[in-house]
Amino acid sequence: MIRRVTAPGLFPPPTYSHATVVEAGARLVFLAGAVPLDEKGEVVGPDDPVRQARQVIANLGEQLRAVGSDLAHVVATDVYVVSGEPSVLSAVWEVVEDSGLSAGPHSSTLLGVACLGYTGQLVEITATAVVPEEAAR
Repeated sequence: MIRRVTAPGLFPPPTYSHATVVEAGARLVFLAGAVPLDEKGEVVGPDDPVRQARQVIANLGEQLRAVGSDLAHVVATDVYVVSGEPSVLSAVWEVVEDSGLSAGPHSSTLLGVACLGYTGQLVEITATAVVPEEAAR
């Protein structure tokens, strides 16, 4: 069971929770960073963080399906964006919100960073998810 918590003494976050509690006995999966590579290993949208965010979400969905989970069962993410501009970070966050990841809402951190691992890469998302009981059997 997943329980999302907004601490009553803190300013309410707009589209994420302060904490996510997963009951003991659930199977958790810790995913490597999803990156904006296509099936050929090429960076999608080298100058377009929104396009890259969409590819990253699609790739994250593939990672989750491979372990019997999905975007709705993500409990925490770290979203990395190569930018110091709040408008760019916001544009990427809109993609995250529209993806179903924030349906929980999940716990998340959005970070502007100097660079990521692949040439032309602007977005990466790491995630922790619950594998639903039916899939875990």
